[in-house]
Amino acid sequence: MEDSSPFNADAPGPEELARRIGQLQREIGQLEEAVVSHAVIDQAIGVVISLGGLPPDQGFGVLRMVSQKTNIKLREVAEQIVGWPADKKLSEDIRQALEAALSQAGCA
Repeated sequence: MEDSSPFNADAPGPEELARRIGQLQREIGQLEEAVVSHAVIDQAIGVVISLGGLPPDQGFGVLRMVSQKTNIKLREVAEQIVGWPADKKLSEDIRQALEAALSQAGCA
């Protein structure tokens, strides 16, 4: 049986516990950011498939092509596309890449 008393010589010290807590807090932050990014990307896929009349499985590919063509992170492309219907603003490079990607996806 393992000794869980505070006098256990193998128990981590306060510095190690603080380091572990910091590491876990960073991981939680990364996971929270990933969940938000995933939601925005899913919403952008919805905008793209609606705009292009595409099947859902092609929406992510279009976003990826726009991201690669513009050299803008996928999450940032998705954020602009999701905001576009409401604020009517889309950067010119993303707009051109999106038109090209939708045209290519429609022919595929």
